Amino acid sequence: MAFPTLTPTSTVSAIVLPATGTYADVLSSLPFGMYTTSSFISGAVDQVAYTYRKLGGDILDLEIKADNVYANYEEAVLEYSYLVNLHQAQNILGSALGSSTGSFNEDGTIIGGQSGSIELRYPKFRFDYALKVGQSYSHEAAIGGTTPIYSASFDTITGIQDYDLQAIVATNAAAGNVPYASIDTDKRITIREVFYVTPMTMWRFYGYYGGLNVVGNLSSYGQWSDDSTWQVVPVWQNKLQAMQYEDMLYTRTSHYSFEIIDNNLRLFPTPRDFSPDKFWFKFSVKENIWTDEYDDGQRGVNNMNTLPFENIPYESINSIGKQWIRRFCLALSKGTLGQVRSKFGNNVPIPGDNITLNGAELLAQSQSEQETLREELKTQLAALTYDKLVETDKNIVDNVNTIQKYIPTGIFVG
Repeated sequence: MAFPTLTPTSTVSAIVLPATGTYADVLSSLPFGMYTTSSFISGAVDQVAYTYRKLGGDILDLEIKADNVYANYEEAVLEYSYLVNLHQAQNILGSALGSSTGSFNEDGTIIGGQSGSIELRYPKFRFDYALKVGQSYSHEAAIGGTTPIYSASFDTITGIQDYDLQAIVATNAAAGNVPYASIDTDKRITIREVFYVTPMTMWRFYGYYGGLNVVGNLSSYGQWSDDSTWQVVPVWQNKLQAMQYEDMLYTRTSHYSFEIIDNNLRLFPTPRDFSPDKFWFKFSVKENIWTDEYDDGQRGVNNMNTLPFENIPYESINSIGKQWIRRFCLALSKGTLGQVRSKFGNNVPIPGDNITLNGAELLAQSQSEQETLREELKTQLAALTYDKLVETDKNIVDNVNTIQKYIPTGIFVG
């Protein structure tokens, strides 16, 4: 009996990663096409050979295409650019607030406004955020700031204790000839100070120069003093000694006090026919923080999103960054291969047996390695923020000074 001649043919997957990449195929394989320079293309081509060797392509078939590696290489560069730009945003946002921003296309490339690779520039520190916050605090403490302080007045009415502040301000604004004539009087106001002024006809011993044996000859100065300003303090306020000292240089503390109740100023005690005829109050208007109506509000960069950062040019990434990109791309390629091998589960039946694939294992390795690489880069960047660099310089200077304390001083012999 003659046996048939068997000529089995080796059958392999139609899709197998080649040992080398092809320069001409790179650009057509990129999902975004953000990097098109020759150096990037060469890096993507080299990554194919690196992936082939690291994953054992010379021993086992790798069921992915070179196109997959090219796409993963682009993603790795974009991920590196994202993390570095995020780090730089943390470094400079406080000084960049209010500076020029730009408009961006779908790739994140600036198409209008600020330009010139801002992500590569060393910033000039201005501490704008700290200054803005400081202005607000100084305004509240009445020691500076840029928010305007206005004043208005109302006539007291015997037996009337409450006075509508909004109506008083609106009436004054409607009459014109006041700095706040053009403001929206429906906006909430904040009372800063309440006071009244006594006329010059007050007996001089109670005036600004009052006090026995202070001035001397009564006939020389007359019997009357200048006018005096009497400050009305809130009911709840116990003025500190330092504040009292400063206030007493310019004003008198009145026996009147006030409360703000439902936008009404309530005087204590209730005005009588011998009470001051007119009370004054200083106030500020609650600002709309999104407009420039009352201050020099800055337009432009206001958070990380409006920083004029583009993707870092491939040629500006040094050897440290390039190696991170290679490793991250390899982890992404493991995930791609794991996805392919997981299509039919871990076990693929063949005649008389099953083949066990490692798709799930490759996916797990890919996720783990990606997270490890991200954390590694974030940790390195966090240690290199500008404030940490200042701290490092301080430690160097302190250590040098410590060493120099123990170095004997040279003696000059003439």
